[in-house]
Amino acid sequence: MARYTDASCRLCRRERQKLFLKGTKCFTEKCPVERRGFPPGQHGQSRRTKISEYGVQLREKQKVRRMYGLMETQFRNTFQRALKQTGRTGETLVKLLERRLDNTVYRLGFAPSRKAARQLVTHGHFLVNSKPVDIPSYLLKAGDTIQVREKSKKMEAIHASMKRMKDAAMLPWLSLDKANLVGTFLNVPERTDIPLNADEQLIVELYSK
Repeated sequence: MARYTDASCRLCRRERQKLFLKGTKCFTEKCPVERRGFPPGQHGQSRRTKISEYGVQLREKQKVRRMYGLMETQFRNTFQRALKQTGRTGETLVKLLERRLDNTVYRLGFAPSRKAARQLVTHGHFLVNSKPVDIPSYLLKAGDTIQVREKSKKMEAIHASMKRMKDAAMLPWLSLDKANLVGTFLNVPERTDIPLNADEQLIVELYSK
């Protein structure tokens, strides 16, 4: 399966904002976006022409896709699924992305980034409703529980990430039992509750061309 293997920080610089792809590094002075807030490459600092309408839509799509760690085909398939559902397509797209297991593992604080969460899920370190699930794109439903497998509860990577997780930072559609390393997906979130700085309507317009 295709995957991105270049430096993650280049993606943040290309979008000129933090996509939080490197965990704690994104919150330190070592973050390249803080030190070099211009796109990578030899022409990154040069003056550019005004971006077109298509360019604005493309950058928005790339930003969201990269933030959630999806390749183009995966992202387009998710969009097509959102298109078939009732309601506003853009909002439905964001809700589907938030329901992914790897994203929820990250949101609960079991991993410092979505990339790390995806790796932990793929390696079989989590149970959903007491059953092993190793598919990062697995969509959670209201009431589903996500827990660290018994044999994985001593993993330093998980505990190090949990130490950085503050109770006040927990999102309203999630609950966490830190002592037992169990999280609950309480309900599908509303778009207004999702901390995503993006205009999903631009993505809908791009794919509708």
